[in-house]
Amino acid sequence: MLGRIQGEIVDKTTAEFGGSDRPPRVPRHVAIIMDGNGRWARQRQRARTWGHREGVKSVRAVVEESVRRGVGTLTLFAFSSENWRRPLSEVSVLMDLFMSTLRGEMRRLQQNGVRLRVIGERSAFSEKLQRRIADAEDLTANNDRLCLQIAANYGGRWDITQAARRLVADVQAGRLSPASIDEQSLAARLAFPDQPDPDLFIRTGGEKRLSNFILWQSAYAELYFTDLLWPEFDAKAYGQALDDYARRQRRFGLTGEQVQAREQTPPHAMATIDEGR
Repeated sequence: MLGRIQGEIVDKTTAEFGGSDRPPRVPRHVAIIMDGNGRWARQRQRARTWGHREGVKSVRAVVEESVRRGVGTLTLFAFSSENWRRPLSEVSVLMDLFMSTLRGEMRRLQQNGVRLRVIGERSAFSEKLQRRIADAEDLTANNDRLCLQIAANYGGRWDITQAARRLVADVQAGRLSPASIDEQSLAARLAFPDQPDPDLFIRTGGEKRLSNFILWQSAYAELYFTDLLWPEFDAKAYGQALDDYARRQRRFGLTGEQVQAREQTPPHAMATIDEGR
C-alpha cells in the first residue's frame, strides 16, 4: 500500500516538474468559478442579465489565452445546480445566453482547436438545448489543443453521488466486488475521468469559497482568489493567475526539500529513478 501511494506521488510530481511535454509550470487543468457578473452590472446601474452577456467576452479571452499558454483543460462553472433558485427571468436569460453562445462560438472554437464538453445533469434542460449541446460536442470532438468543459447544472456533491450510484449498480450487477472499491474506482465514475485533476482553481468576484464546484477533483488544486469581477477578468488578469501558479511549490505530501531535489534532477536521471521504484 505504501509503495503504491509513493508511486502515485511520484507520478504527480513528475507530471508537474518535467514529465509532460507542456512547458514547465503551466497547469494542465485550470478550473474557474466565474463570479461577479451581476454585481458588475449593478455597479453600472444595469440589469444583472447584462453582466452575464458581457461576461462572455471574458470567457473568450480566457479560452484564447489558455490555448496560447498551453493549458490542456479549462473547466468553467457556468450554472450550478443551486442556480435554479434564482429569479425565473435571470434563469431564462442564462439559458438563452447558453444557446446563443453555443451557436455563435463554434467557428472560433474550431479555429482554435478547442474541444467542447458540457458536464452536469442535462435532463433539466430543454430538448432543444440538449440537442445543441450534443451537436457542439460532436462538431469539436476531434480538436485537441484545449478541452473546454462547461459545468452546467453541475454540483460537486451531485457528481460524487452519481459516481456512488454507478458503483452500487456495478456491484449489484456483479461487475465489481465491494472489497475492490477504492478512490480510483470512484474517481473513474465522476464527470470527467479522462481529464487530469485541476492544478489551478480560480475564483473571481472576491468570494473565497469553493461553492460545491468539482470538490473531489480539486483536492490538491492551488487556490487563487481575485477581487476582480468576472467581466473585468481579461487575458492579462488570467495571465497573472497563471504566473502566480508558476511561482508556487507543489508538494503533494513531500517536503519542500524533496520537491527541490526533483526539480534539480536531470530528466534522464529522473527516468532512471522512476524505473527503479
